[in-house]
Amino acid sequence: MPENCLFCKIVRREIPAKIAAESEQALAFYDINPQAPVHILAIPKAHIENAMAVKSEHSGTLFEVLKLAQETARKEGIDKSGFRLIFNNGPDAGQAVSHLHMHVLGKRKLAWPPG
Repeated sequence: MPENCLFCKIVRREIPAKIAAESEQALAFYDINPQAPVHILAIPKAHIENAMAVKSEHSGTLFEVLKLAQETARKEGIDKSGFRLIFNNGPDAGQAVSHLHMHVLGKRKLAWPPG
């Protein structure tokens, strides 16, 4: 894991975060700048820079990330009302941290198209 990666530091518990769920390969925590009443980030514990860096050997890890998104959606009570899952890739898409992360957003109406 890169020493200076913010999310790797959270995984290593060098930076505190409010943990929502965790598995052997993935971690979910509450975003410190929430864009919805529920805003959780689900990340692989292994450093993967972005969606373009995902390889076939990451399939199990990505499944774990999705499982944590499902688990936190149920825990937050948004599994029935609806929620959005988002991967931003690169600066033009708004990726602020170069570590693959899935946003879990819910508990409000989410407009389409996003913008």
